[in-house]
Amino acid sequence: MRTVFFLVAGLLLLGAALLLGKLFSAHYPGAAFVATVGFVALWLIIAGINMWVGVARAGYSVTEELPIFLLIFSVPAAVAILLKWKVF
Repeated sequence: MRTVFFLVAGLLLLGAALLLGKLFSAHYPGAAFVATVGFVALWLIIAGINMWVGVARAGYSVTEELPIFLLIFSVPAAVAILLKWKVF
């Protein structure tokens, strides 16, 4: 269930980042690109912290947490890149 919450949170954060990029694009044409790159970098940090919590606090091994980290990071990041490539 925690994985689903993180995926939803990632997509909501992506929506906020793209909205900010769209709002600032009138004065700064590269704002959508900066918002996408900023989101991917921030989401990598958040997913890494989640993995660290799973290993350090919850007692999972790195090999158990790595697939979850990849899922949590890659789905919102792939959606961000796809949206940037197709829409913006």
